[in-house]
Amino acid sequence: MKAESFLADDYRPAEDEPFMNERQLEYFRRKLVVWKQELMDQSAETVESLQDSGRNVPDIADRASEETDRALELRTRDRQRKLVSKIDAALRRIENGEYGYCEASGEQISLKRLDARPIATMTLEAQEKHERRERVHRDD
Repeated sequence: MKAESFLADDYRPAEDEPFMNERQLEYFRRKLVVWKQELMDQSAETVESLQDSGRNVPDIADRASEETDRALELRTRDRQRKLVSKIDAALRRIENGEYGYCEASGEQISLKRLDARPIATMTLEAQEKHERRERVHRDD
């Protein structure tokens, strides 16, 4: 039986079913693939708009405004590129059977957290501890 054939459109992972069963894995795989495609489409639009905005603008204020817009677009595109690589990593974890488990503690990441942030690699508690450590070391 193919995974696609048993997953209803309104399916939502539930706490009362086995963690990361085939249906849950397929649900998160689809969610990640759709998200990645949306980001890739936005990225293509960004490239098009950047190519179109390459015209010579004589007014210095307009040119400055356009350069600011370009810089913002490029930063957004860079964030999207990093997000796509995190999505690819999550898809690899699904393939490897590691998806849904905290990389720090090995515990199950809550379904609510994964539904809200399907690229999560840590439980909420482990993530908070990690961020506190980062803040302490950043202040050095």
